[in-house]
Amino acid sequence: MPPAATPVPTPDREGARGGPRRARDPRLLAPTVAGPLTAAVFVLATALARSHPLGPYTRNVVDLGQQYLPYHAYWRAFLLGDTHGDAFLNWNSGFGAGFLGDIGTYLSSPFSLLVVLFPADRPELALYAITVLKIAAAGAAMAALLIRLRPADRTGPWPLAALLGAAYALSGWTFNHGASVPMWLDGLIAFPLLCLVAEWARAGRRPVLGPLVVALAWTANFYTAYMATLGAALFLAVRLFTTGPGGSAEADPGTIAGAGAPAAGSAAVPKATARWRLAVLLRAGWTVGLGVGLAAPLVLVVFSGTKYADPTPETVFAPASWAELFGRFLPATANVDTPALSIGTPALLLALTLPFNRAVAPRVRLAWTALTVLVTLSLQWGPTHLLWHAGASPNGNPYRQTFVLSGLLLIAAWLSVAPGVPRPAALLGATALLGALALAARTSADIDAWSYPAAAAALLLALAALLPAARAGRSAASRVLPVAAAVALLAAQAGEAAVSGMRTERQQRADVAWAPRIGPWQRAVAAEVARADAWPAYRTDPGPLPGGNEPLLLGGEGADAYSSLTTENTSRTLDSLGFGHYAKGRHPETLDNPVADAIFSVGARIRSEPTGPVRQDAAPRGTATVTTTPVPPLVTVHPAGNATVDPEDSAFRNQELLLGSSVYALPAVRRTGTTLTARCPAGTEVWFWAPEYHGTAALAGGAPADFDGRPPAVRAPMRALGTVPAGGEVRLRLVPERAPALPRQSVGCLDRARLAAAVARLTATGATEVTTTGHGLTAELPPGSTGVAVVAVPRATGWRCAAGDAAPVSARSHRGLLAIPLDGRATRVSCAFRPPGVRLGAAAGAAALLALLATALLARHRARRAGAGSHPGRQEFTGRPHEARSSGRNADYAPRRTGA
Repeated sequence: MPPAATPVPTPDREGARGGPRRARDPRLLAPTVAGPLTAAVFVLATALARSHPLGPYTRNVVDLGQQYLPYHAYWRAFLLGDTHGDAFLNWNSGFGAGFLGDIGTYLSSPFSLLVVLFPADRPELALYAITVLKIAAAGAAMAALLIRLRPADRTGPWPLAALLGAAYALSGWTFNHGASVPMWLDGLIAFPLLCLVAEWARAGRRPVLGPLVVALAWTANFYTAYMATLGAALFLAVRLFTTGPGGSAEADPGTIAGAGAPAAGSAAVPKATARWRLAVLLRAGWTVGLGVGLAAPLVLVVFSGTKYADPTPETVFAPASWAELFGRFLPATANVDTPALSIGTPALLLALTLPFNRAVAPRVRLAWTALTVLVTLSLQWGPTHLLWHAGASPNGNPYRQTFVLSGLLLIAAWLSVAPGVPRPAALLGATALLGALALAARTSADIDAWSYPAAAAALLLALAALLPAARAGRSAASRVLPVAAAVALLAAQAGEAAVSGMRTERQQRADVAWAPRIGPWQRAVAAEVARADAWPAYRTDPGPLPGGNEPLLLGGEGADAYSSLTTENTSRTLDSLGFGHYAKGRHPETLDNPVADAIFSVGARIRSEPTGPVRQDAAPRGTATVTTTPVPPLVTVHPAGNATVDPEDSAFRNQELLLGSSVYALPAVRRTGTTLTARCPAGTEVWFWAPEYHGTAALAGGAPADFDGRPPAVRAPMRALGTVPAGGEVRLRLVPERAPALPRQSVGCLDRARLAAAVARLTATGATEVTTTGHGLTAELPPGSTGVAVVAVPRATGWRCAAGDAAPVSARSHRGLLAIPLDGRATRVSCAFRPPGVRLGAAAGAAALLALLATALLARHRARRAGAGSHPGRQEFTGRPHEARSSGRNADYAPRRTGA
């Protein structure tokens, strides 16, 4: 057998108060080492990939550049009081959008507060630092969990706990998903913390801290916290099956021969009864219920927001092939459509030793092996797929829960190695399993050229470290070998993780959409926006740049918005007016159209161009100019009448209906092959609207314009193609990339003189003064105004409006915008926004807080009674009643034979 581990030194009272012995406590050393180790390896991977800020290449792939970077830039401005809106409403995006739900979705992590420590023009550096700190915190949290699962009578190999904690935080899931979706990293932190909460519930400890940890996890990111909570529930179930009160249990009847009796001098072990297990489950349920209740003020707002969000097309789950699934256990693999399961070859090797390791109790081997196998299978089955994702199959990245499986594998690895280095037979059995897995994955399309070489090198180095240590006897070599083995194992695990992270970043840059780094081009646009901004007299639109969410990143008050909570009404209203969108409707983009500008009071528009090619390895430079035009105020007055809009009829006609004037000539269009012909008044502007068209369109003699319609994900905006020639003939040449799908009214010819007259009329009859607050608006109207006051803000649930001194009521809709009926007497209208779910969430949070206070008082009362009932000179109350009764043995491990 492996040599006996060193007994755990019992800290004296001075050590418990922070003396030298406390400083050497493995429960502190493991997470203290794991955090910096994790950060160092992740930063090394970034440097090897030559990614910003440690190289020239952009990290802004997919949503990292389109959502999280702009949101964190806006969050910094918000925290420092430099925005128009407040926590309820964001005036910058989508012509006015709810913000509290976005906070709960993207920004509620405590780490996000660190953006204020960085300059305003360095949001990429701020987000990278936050990402590194989150990943480091996940490694430290897992190490803290693992070291608490050590054998109770041994110090446990805390350096290995630190290494396995880092392996968890540097898994393939982190590099492939978490690093580019930083909000999910809070779930990576939450899983080991919630497992610790489960341990506290099992031991009957920390009844107040437990709910607070749950609340923090669910507040930081409730989506991944839900998955982490499911994983922690599975963890608790296995712990209840394999251990008893205080972490110890009756001897497992299946232990190795001769090892069934308690060690000499140990106390009787409390038996795990059904009543005790039920009590633990009730405590755990109460803890989770309190924590989720405390998080309800944000969680319920997000949940309510999803009910009104633009629905994405229903997704039918299609499991990955088994070759692809097995391949994702290997390093340097990347694919958003298959589960990222790599935890590093050395760590996986240790996890695979568990079924063969006779130093671990058979019940534990069986339970943890079965759990990891069943969770792996759950990734591939439709009903459990829906369970992991809260009943809704996600659009894209269908294996978001795999960080939980990574954590369970690391726990299995720790349980196998904590009593000592597994014997050679166990190591060879695990090597055979690993070889079979690699062989089964040979046909996977996810395998990179680096995958097999990196895994083989790490495996050989790990075996070279572990096999001699497993065979070492009680000699001088036995004291040297563990140190050498630890160094070699660290080199194998960390080196493979750095290579895997480097290859993953490079593959992402090559295979997915990306946005350039922030540089002189964006700063030039931001400077022009700041000079032109005159909110709320009119809106300033920063215009389109590569990426998205420009108003959050650069300032202004445009249409562009990319959020999971973009309302269906916002998307449909803007679609009906000729705006384009990405992300299946949840990312409306700006529309450079003078009629739309008049409708939404966009009086200043920034137009910019790059001065060179936009590249991955350089921050772009560009020019920016401001164009200002007279527009009506934010609140205009219209006749009462039909207030509906037909999104599929004609964007030109819908614009006219909202403007209240006819400004387009809408000709009959004749289509001959790829040529469109029509007749319009000479001198008018030709606009082409074909939201599903993918290709180019050009007016005869004019430059072609690109259209990128790819339904349902991408909708192309209308675009101007030129001026109608003197003869009045309009001839459009289409160059489609596939068979074009055109609407009935695809061509409109804008008369600028008519538009100017319409703007003048709306200005004369509209609001004389508009003032805004963080989430409200007030407008003064000309006396005698009748009909309906229309606010240039998309109508969303939560808006309440009033005319004059009347009580506010739920806002009406006028062709998708806020509307307030007028009776000729009111000279003032006002509207305010309250996020749906905020009242119910506040009530639930208050109730949970009262319940938590009651729990704290009850726990304090019980502690006083327990202290009063004990002999004052015989035992101090430590807050760990079950530990005081522990036998010093842990049922996770088979008892050692004496004289080994």
